Amino acid sequence: MLPETRSWSSCRHDLVGKVPRHLAVILDGNRRWAERHGLPLADAYQAGAGRVRELLCWCDELGIPYVTVWALSQDNLYREPKVVDHIVEAITAGLRRIAAEGRWSIRIIGSLEHLPHQEQAAALRAVERDSAIATGARLVVAVVYDGRREIVAAVRELICAYVDGSLAGELTEQRLESFLSTAGHPDVDLLIRTSGESRLSGFMLWQTAYAEFYFTPTYWPDFDRRHFGYALTAYAERDRRRGL
Repeated sequence: MLPETRSWSSCRHDLVGKVPRHLAVILDGNRRWAERHGLPLADAYQAGAGRVRELLCWCDELGIPYVTVWALSQDNLYREPKVVDHIVEAITAGLRRIAAEGRWSIRIIGSLEHLPHQEQAAALRAVERDSAIATGARLVVAVVYDGRREIVAAVRELICAYVDGSLAGELTEQRLESFLSTAGHPDVDLLIRTSGESRLSGFMLWQTAYAEFYFTPTYWPDFDRRHFGYALTAYAERDRRRGL
């Protein structure tokens, strides 16, 4: 653990060369945060969206080039329509602000076609296009995402590509990875989940095969640089042997 008295600059110095290349975060606890503070749910999602931008700044300071956040799961679509709309609006507004800075390129993964309104998907794709020329770190945002469905979709595309059987001998893990929505990105090194839940809930089942997991009881809107330091310190102290 990072002692309370240690500064971020001191922590950052100690973490040089020990940070993940690909960080993934499950942004959990927004509703409970709103209930605890007696605030409207929309305020919680807006606060959470703003926290993503801060996360990117912390990652920039440490040279972490890939950041993935799970903003909306497939199962979240079963919530009340008004709640889903609040979440999507907060995600879109937050990503527009990030894209406007021109520092980070944004990639959206997930089944956007299942969003309640077509214009919501169009708005997210527009943000993706607007940020394409940025040369900084890559932000991957999972919206209407489910890890099992992603693998099924990849297998379906792979089967279509090799339907004649001519390249059956070349069907390797690497080939399958090329059909995943994160193709071209490294596997996740560290996955953080906020709010006290200790499970993946179907998030990036393939990409987290060798990831280190860090679970914290802190709700996502309260997750600050100090908590981030705790997670990275824990990661740096682990021996990643990958079965060796």
